[in-house]
Amino acid sequence: MNANKNSNNKKPSFLYLLFTKLFGGKKQLSLLEEEQMESPFRIVINNFKDNKVAMTGLIVFILIFIFVMVGPYFFPIDLSFAETSQQNVPPGFDLMKVPKELQGKIQQISIGPTFSVGISTDGKIYVWGKTKVTKAIDVKNMPKNMGKIVKVAAGYDHILAMNDKGQLFAWGSNRNGQANIPPEVAKLDNIVDIKAGYQCSMVLTADGYTYFFGNSMNNDYNPNHKYQGQIAQIELTSDAVVGLTFDGQVVYLGYQQNSYSNIPENMGKVVDIATTASTIAAVNEEGRVFVWGNVTKGEGDVPHTESKIVDIQGGRYHYSAITEDGKVVAWGANYYKQASVPKKLQQLEVTKLFTGYYQNYAVTKDGKLITWGLKGYPLGTDDLGRDILTRLVHGGFMTMTVGAIAVIISTIIGVIIGSISGYFGGRTDMILQRVTEMISSLPFLPFVMILSALIGNSMDTNQKIMLIMVILGLLSWPGLSRLVRAQVLSVREQEYVTAARAMGVKQINIVFKHILPNVISVILVSATLDFATCMLIEATLSFLGFGVPAPYPTWGNMLYGSNNSTVIQNYWWRWVFPSIILGICVICINVIGDGLRDAIDPRTQER
Repeated sequence: MNANKNSNNKKPSFLYLLFTKLFGGKKQLSLLEEEQMESPFRIVINNFKDNKVAMTGLIVFILIFIFVMVGPYFFPIDLSFAETSQQNVPPGFDLMKVPKELQGKIQQISIGPTFSVGISTDGKIYVWGKTKVTKAIDVKNMPKNMGKIVKVAAGYDHILAMNDKGQLFAWGSNRNGQANIPPEVAKLDNIVDIKAGYQCSMVLTADGYTYFFGNSMNNDYNPNHKYQGQIAQIELTSDAVVGLTFDGQVVYLGYQQNSYSNIPENMGKVVDIATTASTIAAVNEEGRVFVWGNVTKGEGDVPHTESKIVDIQGGRYHYSAITEDGKVVAWGANYYKQASVPKKLQQLEVTKLFTGYYQNYAVTKDGKLITWGLKGYPLGTDDLGRDILTRLVHGGFMTMTVGAIAVIISTIIGVIIGSISGYFGGRTDMILQRVTEMISSLPFLPFVMILSALIGNSMDTNQKIMLIMVILGLLSWPGLSRLVRAQVLSVREQEYVTAARAMGVKQINIVFKHILPNVISVILVSATLDFATCMLIEATLSFLGFGVPAPYPTWGNMLYGSNNSTVIQNYWWRWVFPSIILGICVICINVIGDGLRDAIDPRTQER
């Protein structure tokens, strides 16, 4: 008996109360109670809340609205940013997802643009990340029977490996011969180091000789350089080769005189070198770091360290280094937090550090692996290496802004013309309606495209965006104008209007202070539906190439950039996500408009 009593007195859960609050479940009242307790506005709100479809659409739209309005603060955008190494990367966060079998016994890790390769202390090789460099080539497909691997190097689109017998193996893209090991290199039995770069590979022998194979047109390398037989270490930029001699001298191994060959003087004896895509760094025996080359992304901003730097590694546009006491420092470009060393790592002693492109792997003294940098992209990247999520947020902000301002302009014009036309009638009504018919008769989309193309060519990007907003607003008011005119015609002879005339109220005040508030329901519903229409028109114009120009993102021009069969077949994330969020947003706005119409019109409600 007590158990039944307790179960009957159990309070409803918070989720149940929230659901009933949002989607209905209001207390049933009699007609008199409703009339006494609820104002007309409150009745409309309650009727709208009882419409589950409209409430669902409102909640989803609010979430999307918050996403695109608040998102830019969390996902800042650089309109000039482009990164060719990150082109068309699929969605996912697996770029630094090290296999469990490798953790705890890491011998070496080498990092490519979207993949990494590592070898364990027992000579086994592992590849992870986005390993498909083309539709047909996957660097995860390694040669068999390689034996015990002791060295590995990840290039732009290929991998080079060496086993304990000095045999070389290469796989991945071989478009420029970077994975085709020359016979003279295959015969070498004293290789001590291997490197893989942009469409090229290099090996270094114990007696100081270097060998290069791959794209020699893109990479400045002189096979007959005067330092053959003196090289102890080699490093590659995106288009050049630099070496460190046995006596601690940094030398340029190419033909040209450029920023790389302009090596700083008085560096002393250099103990380690590293490169980024466009710079070279050297560490001398005193721990001082020198950086030269095309230093444009903060690569030269070497931080102060309490102990001297003994080992340096280079990524795409940043450097990481280990100090004498095992601490890690990093500097340079920080697009993906690749130059932000985790706080927990600052308290640990690091014994091994591996850096490349936008990833960092640090192995502590107790064998723990700590990673930082680019883990991946939640929605992938586009053909310029730009994050789809970031562009989706800013594109939604732009699309909604254009739609909202266009609706405001069209609503103001439509309400003014419709109210004046409906109230005054006669010649005023005839003239205004002929103007309305002239605007309505224009072929809307072709006219906007032609006007945007003709006028927009003489404007900058911001002016063209404003032009699109104004054009959409000026050409989309006739429908609302007719609705308002019809409503004003139906109420202008009612008693309260006659009473206002008899009291001497100005006619303009009668129109906008007495009649207009009574037809506001039509305006609200029409403006809501027009908002979705303007968003679709902006997206259509941008999709056709006549809307907001690049690099400013909108949902429409994001789809325009995906308008070819190659993207549709191979890079689905570039068009699926913009189309889904645009479709959901427009559907939700239309559902909200229908819900408002049903809530405001009492004839659609049942007692």
